Amino acid sequence: MVEPKHTVTLYKRQRQIIDFIAQFSQSKGYSPNLRDIAEAMGLSSLATVHEHIERLVQKGVVKKTAAGGTRGIVLVDHKITEAIRAVNIPILGWFRAGSPIEPYSVNHAYLQVGADMIPGSKRAFALQNKGDFLKEESILDGDYFIIEENASIKDGDVVIAILEDTSAIVKKIYRESTRVRLESLTTNFAPFYTTKIQIQGKLISMLRKFNI
Repeated sequence: MVEPKHTVTLYKRQRQIIDFIAQFSQSKGYSPNLRDIAEAMGLSSLATVHEHIERLVQKGVVKKTAAGGTRGIVLVDHKITEAIRAVNIPILGWFRAGSPIEPYSVNHAYLQVGADMIPGSKRAFALQNKGDFLKEESILDGDYFIIEENASIKDGDVVIAILEDTSAIVKKIYRESTRVRLESLTTNFAPFYTTKIQIQGKLISMLRKFNI
């Protein structure tokens, strides 16, 4: 029998679903169904969840039980969750949109993330989101930002940055001739402009932990 490969590329939503399935199964003793996953992801459409699951099935990460998806979406191999949680990165602070970054409440705190989240030998750190200010950007209270230090920033990258008034932001960045344009992650908000900005790093991923 061929052992499954664990060098699978998982995108943000796929990783969240995998994490949820693992946490749900461990907590409840049985696997979640589509509705459980939809509620955890904040998705109203079961069809959207089904689409994500089908892609994970194709990647060989999950499988459906004989129940055909009604009750039974399981991980093919729990070593997959171990493989994607292989690196500890420091949690350096609390991120509250529009406020200064606060020191983290626990000294020497670390977050365990998948090794494939951190490209190559890049250095990374985490900030934990505080509050519901970014809810319309699909960023919830308690979510973790995974940030690459000293990254090469290109137009359209999402950055964590400090403005002149010391407030922290998470925005897409575009450099113009005499200023920087900052846009929201969605299209719900108008861009704004600045000439003074301190980039803390590039957002490379996000992690959500579930209360089950």
